[in-house]
Amino acid sequence: MPLTPFIYRCCAVLAAGIVCATAQAQSFTRPLTIVVGFGPGGAGDLVTRRVAQALSAQVGQPVVVENKPGAGNAAGAMQVLQSRPDGYTMLLTGNGTAISSALFKSLPYNLTKDFRHVSSIAGFDLVLITNGNSSLSTVADVIAYAKANPGKMNIGTSRIGSTQHLAAELFKSMAGIDAVSIPYKTTGDMIAAVRSNDVQVAFEILSPILGQLDSNTIKAIGVTADKRFPGLPGVPTIAESGVPGFEASSWAGISVPAATPADVVERLSKAIQAAVAAPDVQAALQAMGYVAAGSSPQAMTARIEADMAKWKSVIERAKIPQQ
Repeated sequence: MPLTPFIYRCCAVLAAGIVCATAQAQSFTRPLTIVVGFGPGGAGDLVTRRVAQALSAQVGQPVVVENKPGAGNAAGAMQVLQSRPDGYTMLLTGNGTAISSALFKSLPYNLTKDFRHVSSIAGFDLVLITNGNSSLSTVADVIAYAKANPGKMNIGTSRIGSTQHLAAELFKSMAGIDAVSIPYKTTGDMIAAVRSNDVQVAFEILSPILGQLDSNTIKAIGVTADKRFPGLPGVPTIAESGVPGFEASSWAGISVPAATPADVVERLSKAIQAAVAAPDVQAALQAMGYVAAGSSPQAMTARIEADMAKWKSVIERAKIPQQ
């Protein structure tokens, strides 16, 4: 029997109500916040601010970056965990947070149980550098020199437990060399040591030294990621230069409290992936020495878990004391 006009109208109103309710449930109605557990001006902070601009356009709301420095990202993590699990308050995480979980004796949060991981946003390639006038021009040269001079080669790194330091320890282990890791407080101190030959090589994040590579006072001979950096296509990866399987990238992503609904996590993930895939974002981050890269929640979760296991093994093998 055909529906009466009245029933048609009722069905139409009901359908419209369902559509409106669904749209409202999926939309953001106020500003979002990304909490960064480090001070302003660092690699993670700069990338987050650029991505936040693009994300704002995707969600139709301002995205504010709030710095909350604290050991092991603890201060920022706790602020996010104490917020409502609704997707409006997010935490910048990544390999540094994974390292902290292995490096610190105790943290007030559990990275795998207390958070849901939304999407990666960028990779921070590290490079192996030498003095611009050094005879060490390839990774093979470095390995050969270290093996000919056991215990005499110095490798500059950042603070103990940093990605740079662990990259050096992983390189020593996988290359089978005996060398001394020398930690420095700042990138400037490390570069000065390379230029004065106090260290023969050093591992550093690409972004703060990218401009100096053009001056020829230092030179990059290997990239620590599993792919060549697009801005330095002539610099091979360490993996393709005699240390198969070597990979020690730094990267950043976005996480939210574990109680955040799955549909909100999925919506945020798609918005972030769209934001970092924008050509202007890709170009801007590459010019800064970064690689814009989004991921699914599942892929980011798998990467966090893999990094936690990987760096825990490196820390234990290098006998780095827990902090």
